[in-house]
Amino acid sequence: MSGFFSKQHSIARPGYNRWMVPPAALSVHLCIGQAYAFSVFNDPLTRVLGIIGSTPEDWELTTLGWIFSLAIVFLGVSAAFGGKWLEKVGPRLTMFVAACCFGGGFLISSLGVYLHEIWLLYLGYGVIGGIGLGLGYVSPVSTLIKWFPDRRGMATGMAIMGFGGGAMIGAPLSVMLMDHFKSSMSVGVMEAFLVMGGLYFVSMLIGALTIRLPSADWRPAGWTPKTGQNRMIINHHVHIDQALKTPQFYLLWLVLCLNVTAGIGVLGQASVMIQEMFKGAVTPAAAAGFVGLLSLFNMGGRFFWSSASDFLGRKNTYFVFFTLGPLLYAAVPTMGMLGNIGLFIILYAVIMSMYGGGFATIPAYLADIFGTRFVGGIHGRLLTAWSTAGVLGPVLVNYLREFQIEQGVAKADAYNVTMYLMAGLLALGFLCNLLIRPVHEKHHMDRDEIDDAVSIGNGAGSELAVSETSTN
Repeated sequence: MSGFFSKQHSIARPGYNRWMVPPAALSVHLCIGQAYAFSVFNDPLTRVLGIIGSTPEDWELTTLGWIFSLAIVFLGVSAAFGGKWLEKVGPRLTMFVAACCFGGGFLISSLGVYLHEIWLLYLGYGVIGGIGLGLGYVSPVSTLIKWFPDRRGMATGMAIMGFGGGAMIGAPLSVMLMDHFKSSMSVGVMEAFLVMGGLYFVSMLIGALTIRLPSADWRPAGWTPKTGQNRMIINHHVHIDQALKTPQFYLLWLVLCLNVTAGIGVLGQASVMIQEMFKGAVTPAAAAGFVGLLSLFNMGGRFFWSSASDFLGRKNTYFVFFTLGPLLYAAVPTMGMLGNIGLFIILYAVIMSMYGGGFATIPAYLADIFGTRFVGGIHGRLLTAWSTAGVLGPVLVNYLREFQIEQGVAKADAYNVTMYLMAGLLALGFLCNLLIRPVHEKHHMDRDEIDDAVSIGNGAGSELAVSETSTN
């Protein structure tokens, strides 16, 4: 079994079609993207004992909110520490472990619902499931970059688009299963967790079994690397540990963190915001449709912007985010005051597309700056910016809103300061992106270091050879 999951056994044979790799990546990302839909379980989980209504012994929403928060925190932590392990053992074993953790997290959570022990949900979905999220997130992305040196942005967009769209499958699936299993004795969550754990494990396992790495001499047919045309794309590699000693890593960390903080902060309040800013004109059902529309733009933006970055360049793509973004955020309060719902929705949709695009473009940006040899591990460490933003964004929006209301500001106007603050964060991101330069050659790996990395990595030479031709 260990031999089958080894890095060497996952190297593709001659003639392998690289377009077989994106479905393997999507089979993982469409599963772990369910995390965005976990909130559909919140209300039923407050009625596990009372069934029809909550009892004093039932869990409160504030208690349940930590499940998702823990999952995002451990996503970042596991990606940071597991990324380096991924480079050593390869994507097949990493994706298999991710399947075990994510699917197993649902099973443990199911037991937690049955025993009504909240710590089991924290442990199951939050900690173990969160580890599955992190490992499952970075491994397909790293592999796709190596298969598509000619279209790095498009490659990462294909996978990360799946993560953004996972909720579109996970939400209705969750509701359907809970409706099927609910009875006078159960709200259906326990049974839904059991089924979903099994389904997601099988789907992610298929991805792990079908994933392949390119061979040492592989390159896309008819493609020749074009060196020297873009100074931001290096023809060398930076070791994962050495990357942490460069200013570029921390500038890119801030670029991702600031972009995500602004987007995730307003995304969590989208439904409430549109109802309060257009009171009486937007029903709860229409607000739910608005949130669904934002999910589509979040998902589509991941593929559109990352693919566009192959032509615009990664740095220029983020310039678009950080130039257009502040203008859009600052215009939202004006649309609210004018009562223009149509323009409000358009502004929000474009904002969400750039929020998703930021996620999908950053792996290719890292590959350009640091080379592809350790991009999976470096990407994993950079995802701690997501964990930070996942806490910072909602806290800023929620507390600023409450403070404004306490000061007597009308609910319809309580988001104005928040939107201006988010515009300011994006302006700061503009400066960070502006400061990014090519990595100094003193950080590049020399031939002896590369040979050592290959010998330690058990088959890493296949990735290295591809990455050396990936500098168009």
